[in-house]
Parts: sequence; structure tokens; C-alpha cells
Amino acid sequence: MKLSKKGEYALRALIDLGIAADVGRSLVQVSELAGKERIPVKFLEQIMQLLKEQGFVESQRGKFGGYRLARSAGEISIGSVVRLIDGPLAPIGCVSQTAYEKCSCPDEEHCGLRMLMLDVRNAIAGILDRYSLADVVEVTLRKMRRDEVPLPYSDPIASRRLVRRGKSRSSDRPDLKPIEGMLSNLLSDYTI
Repeated sequence: MKLSKKGEYALRALIDLGIAADVGRSLVQVSELAGKERIPVKFLEQIMQLLKEQGFVESQRGKFGGYRLARSAGEISIGSVVRLIDGPLAPIGCVSQTAYEKCSCPDEEHCGLRMLMLDVRNAIAGILDRYSLADVVEVTLRKMRRDEVPLPYSDPIASRRLVRRGKSRSSDRPDLKPIEGMLSNLLSDYTI
């Protein structure tokens, strides 16, 4: 499974909308999303339309219109977005749960490659389905606050207060390290 540019942009836009909601911003214009993420506006408009049709975002028209999440970030699994944009997570068709295709192997039931790729699919699906958009937004904001980065989509004065507040309060979760990912920050006992 390789995440396409379209999938990457969809996830980045959703994360930004989650951050905007978290800092109290109700709507974000597509041009602002595109500018922040350096995504071509027309391409992002197409992606946002698809996300809207599938119930991930909603829009409001008008001069001060824009997009917002259609449901809580906790209800949006990362896996569901990836499947919508890029299709099945399976690296080969014979292990896909949603788009099974018979392979050319003469003995599919005893195929070692199929067994290996099934483990790969299960690992990918397990991670992408385990985490919600809210988890990603939380870790992103925590790291931004730790590093004293101004929070996007908030007013600069409020952002500085949030950064200071985020830095000074104690957390029961460990700080992020530059080389760590989601699992190591959300599950303290996770190791590979």
C-alpha cells in the first residue's frame, strides 16, 4: 500500500480541520487550507468535494464560508479515509477483504507469499483503523505546544497563551521525540 498524493492531501486537510476545530475556528476556506499545506487549490477543491460527498466534511457557502468536519474527529478513522481515497489496503489482491482478486498462484491456500502479504495487510489495517483523526490532531497539537510553535487557525495572541499553557501543564503522556511516531506516543508500553 502506498499513500497517493490525493490521499496524503486529504489526510492533511482533515488534520488541519481538526486542529481548527480544536482551537475554536468553525470554518476554514479551501484557499487557506491549500496555502498552508502547499496544495494546488483546484486539486484540493476536488478532494474536499469527495470528502463532503462521503460525509467527512461539510461546507458553508458565502464570503465567510468554508469547510469544517461533519462529525467529531474521534469518529473518523484514518483507515476509512485512506480506503475512500486510495482503495484497499492490501498489497496484493488475494489478501484484500474489500476487493479480493484471485491471484495466479496455483495453490493460494498454501502460498507463503500470500500468508506474508496477509500479515502486511493486517498490520497496516490494524494501525490505520486503530487511530482516529482526533488522535492525530492531539499528538500534532501536543508537539506544537511543546516546541512552542504558533497554533494554526487561531489568533496569534490566543495561540501564544495556548502554547504557554500547553508547555507548563503536566501531562500523563510522555513528550514526543522527533523520531517517534503515533504508536509510541499513544501507547506507553508499545515497542517493536
